[in-house]
Amino acid sequence: MGPQSGPMETFESLVRAEFAPENTYLNTASTGLVPARTVAAMRTAVESVAAGRPADMFADVEAARASFARLVGVPGHRVAAGASVAVYSGLIAASLPQGAEVLTAEADFSSVVTPFHVRGDLKVRAVPLERLAESVRPGTALVAVSAAQSADGRIADLEAIRDAARAHGARTYIDASQAAGWLPLRADAYDYVSSVAFKWLVCPRGVAFLVVPEDLGGLTPVFAGWVAGEAPWDSCYGPVEELAHSARRFDESPSLFSYAGARHSLALIEELGVANVHAHDLALADRFREGLHALGHEPIPAPGSAIVSVPELGHHQPDLSRAGVEVSDRAGNLRAAFHLYNTPADVDRLLDVLSG
Repeated sequence: MGPQSGPMETFESLVRAEFAPENTYLNTASTGLVPARTVAAMRTAVESVAAGRPADMFADVEAARASFARLVGVPGHRVAAGASVAVYSGLIAASLPQGAEVLTAEADFSSVVTPFHVRGDLKVRAVPLERLAESVRPGTALVAVSAAQSADGRIADLEAIRDAARAHGARTYIDASQAAGWLPLRADAYDYVSSVAFKWLVCPRGVAFLVVPEDLGGLTPVFAGWVAGEAPWDSCYGPVEELAHSARRFDESPSLFSYAGARHSLALIEELGVANVHAHDLALADRFREGLHALGHEPIPAPGSAIVSVPELGHHQPDLSRAGVEVSDRAGNLRAAFHLYNTPADVDRLLDVLSG
């Protein structure tokens, strides 16, 4: 009998069984790759409907909800299942009283901040990300920020923001879309946590989650439909008589085919372990940073991030794509995002193309 496989071999074998990209894909911050198990599950779900024997995809929604809850360390009854961070930002914005102050980070992702602006009767104040915690003040009602910035990967000092918000009686709203799946995160440390799942959680588009407090956070389910009922199938006609007693009252009518796949993607992340993904992703990002320095390029400082953005190199994105290397051009920056299916060879390929 040969030696037993170690943890890294298990990680690599799981990844190899699920992903086989045909290019050097370094663009997870835009869209994550979908694992083979998820593709198979979605195909089966679609075929079941085509054959007139629809599978119970609402069970998939509940499995996905439970899996996401475990990944962020909260009980499942605190998690709403939907499709869009912007919708959940709008839900939170709708709950605020007229004139409430919302503190945000400058140039944060639109879906996080726009709903607070379009209300028109809130005081929205934006400050540099690094000054967010120190800018909380008496009268601040909510601090809304992405855990990791989409444009450049900078990570918010979430503990300092949480402590400052608590000291001033403010609530916290964290968008984990660029963090969930690789950055260890305890959602119970904050009032509200939202995340799409089609990036680092490697789910299909059409899946998003919202974590709310045990007391449901004072939110009014303004877009409640039949799925928000305590007994959904008894809530199809007329006003819902009894809303769900859990965060499910904030569910959007689910994109069932997406959730049929999502439960399998989330199970894979659980199998791999977020801590292991974190270590893997950061090792690759740091390798890229070192290579950039050797080429004379200075990335935007984002220590501890799996996202690396390089000023003034964004215009290389079309050429890189033609060379089979997928990255993003964000605000003139070349943005590379390193995830579980990437390898040191992918990093070196990107550096080779940039050097040539």
